[in-house]
Amino acid sequence: MTRVEIAGVGMHPFGRFDDRSVVDLGVAAVRAALADAGIGAGDFQAAFCGSVYSGVAAGHKVLTVLGMTGMPILNVEAGCASGAAAIDLGVSAIREGRYDRVLVFGMEKMPRGIIRSSFFEPWREEAGLAVTPAYFALRAQKLMLESGVTREMLAQVSVKNHDNGVDNPNAMFRKPFTVEQVLESKMVCDPLTLFMLCSPNEGAAAVVLERGTGSRVPVVASAIRSHLPGSVLGEHTPLSGLIDDDNPPPTTLAARAAFEQAGIGPQDLDVCEVQDTDAARELNTCEELGLCAVGGAGEFFAAGHSQMTGRIPINPSGGLLSKGEPLGASGIGGVIDVYRQLRGFAGKRQVEGARIGLAHTVGRGANASVIILGPL
Repeated sequence: MTRVEIAGVGMHPFGRFDDRSVVDLGVAAVRAALADAGIGAGDFQAAFCGSVYSGVAAGHKVLTVLGMTGMPILNVEAGCASGAAAIDLGVSAIREGRYDRVLVFGMEKMPRGIIRSSFFEPWREEAGLAVTPAYFALRAQKLMLESGVTREMLAQVSVKNHDNGVDNPNAMFRKPFTVEQVLESKMVCDPLTLFMLCSPNEGAAAVVLERGTGSRVPVVASAIRSHLPGSVLGEHTPLSGLIDDDNPPPTTLAARAAFEQAGIGPQDLDVCEVQDTDAARELNTCEELGLCAVGGAGEFFAAGHSQMTGRIPINPSGGLLSKGEPLGASGIGGVIDVYRQLRGFAGKRQVEGARIGLAHTVGRGANASVIILGPL
């Protein structure tokens, strides 16, 4: 299989930037990635742009400002996995021999407040059964019933990620919290308090991918999978369907495919960046990726395995709880965070000896992405 490597990365910090347009954010990230790769106009053969709320031909607008058009520019929407889906397309195009080098970027300026989406019918949104804390809370309650997770553990996930985010210059929230502060923050929907939920926000991220020479961090696996119908709490149609826990979720399907591509298993990973839209989502993901047994998330977390000093540090970037989530950029941002770990560029958040890392996203659709990097 053709080796695909990351030649350069760039980010615009995640947060709120009222003085900048979404195109401004994308331009900043693309410029940074091209500079990191040491290339310019005419040095990449195609571009893939992930975004949800940026309008028609968002990628074209960014590259028009930069005077870098003429090649194929494809705009990708896959919910929270939009940026990761764009990476997957870029990786596939190089592996197929269509291009030697491509640009992948994503950006977003999310509306303030609860995420709204035309994916859901108006009645579902009005009933609180769409992309809302009500749905996240039901999923969290199920996890507490089946996996030994407690409210204190949910708070500790938030504490862990906010602690990690203190030293991340691209994070929106860089303030540590105590367990008591998380538990005592405003109750949004039981058991989830305000500090257990990520904030939709703004930002951009970009990577340059190229046919590998063996000198840079490789993308050894990239897999996207959609849902199988049947789960009453599936990412696709919440609270609409049968209770069928025998159907693997899209994250598990993507993880199986990615591990097969890479020729490794969960036990070989050194670091992970995973979806933590809420604190319970991170624990769900541990089970779905196979980092622990189904039903074992509580025991896994209580043993400290996901801490910075644990067996497999999870979200050393601070995760979405600390960074916030600009949909089109978040999946690429996770890949960049893993890339920096493998290069040893993560500063105070560095996982010692990290050689192989995994980046995960899952969102509406449902679309789940698993991308594995390394070793050098």
